[in-house]
Amino acid sequence: MSLRIGVLGAARIAPAALIKPAASNADVEVVAVAARSPERAQAFATKHGVPRVHSSYEALLADPDIDAVYNPLPNGLHGRWTRAALEAGKHVLCEKPFTANAAEAREIAGLAAGSDRVVMEAFHYRYHPLSLRVEEIVASGELGSLQRVETALCFPLPKFSDIRYNYDLAGGATMDAGCYAVHMARIFGGETPSVVSASAKLRSPRVDRAMTAELAYPSGHTGRIECSMWSSSLLKISAKVIGSRGSLAVLNPVGPQAYHRLSVRVGETRRTEKFPRRASYAYQLDAFAAAVLKGEPVKTSAADAVETMTVIDEIYRAAGLPLREPS
Repeated sequence: MSLRIGVLGAARIAPAALIKPAASNADVEVVAVAARSPERAQAFATKHGVPRVHSSYEALLADPDIDAVYNPLPNGLHGRWTRAALEAGKHVLCEKPFTANAAEAREIAGLAAGSDRVVMEAFHYRYHPLSLRVEEIVASGELGSLQRVETALCFPLPKFSDIRYNYDLAGGATMDAGCYAVHMARIFGGETPSVVSASAKLRSPRVDRAMTAELAYPSGHTGRIECSMWSSSLLKISAKVIGSRGSLAVLNPVGPQAYHRLSVRVGETRRTEKFPRRASYAYQLDAFAAAVLKGEPVKTSAADAVETMTVIDEIYRAAGLPLREPS
């Protein structure tokens, strides 16, 4: 049996995140697409060899020949259409951030828990061997007791009309870039931290173009996240974990297929480790298909998403900004 996936929206991320990895995955077929514009949906289908075009998202969800949906819609629509997909009996691979805020994430997680469907947030980096190795090193105790975790995702997005700056679509740097930094801080720090303080640089009164936040973990170590879509830190994708006996530093933990470097220092010993150039999206699709077809667990579940969205909400509150709302 193969996993038949329909795409909600002809999003720019879909070719890299789904279409390309599906082409080399014998267990997956991308069988349909729907978009707000029928012309755009048809152009997407023609370009990427998708056999069916539906006239609406509702029509795609009603298609009995679709097992699962990929939801790359704007942030504020993630919750609504993941909910609708679950109600239609579909499995869901939902782009990050999972929802507009933690309350909505808890609602969707409750629906997922009460169903027999797989709901997975698309933090693709978590499925790459590089991320798994960082988790392994931290858990092994090689670095000693944790003291500090610092994560960052900064990239330039000077097109200020982009939906990622739109508050009504749950936009903002902490949502689009910071969700990665928060998630890495949680995973590499071994726990979900609380927010001590946060400072935003604004694009508009309610929308952050950059954010920094100081974190405190239950076990006593501290952390910091940094993110931006427009700031003096034009490109910064990194993670650093400091322990009582050593430290590790990762260059580009989010997209290691492009380039990466993992450096580990323990005492006077230093080493670097390298990993496959296979795309993180391909590992993610492998995991989604295995969860649906074989019942294997996923690392980025709806319950995991609640933890991430809770920290994001705390960051916005600490920075004096309103929480994002569903669209």
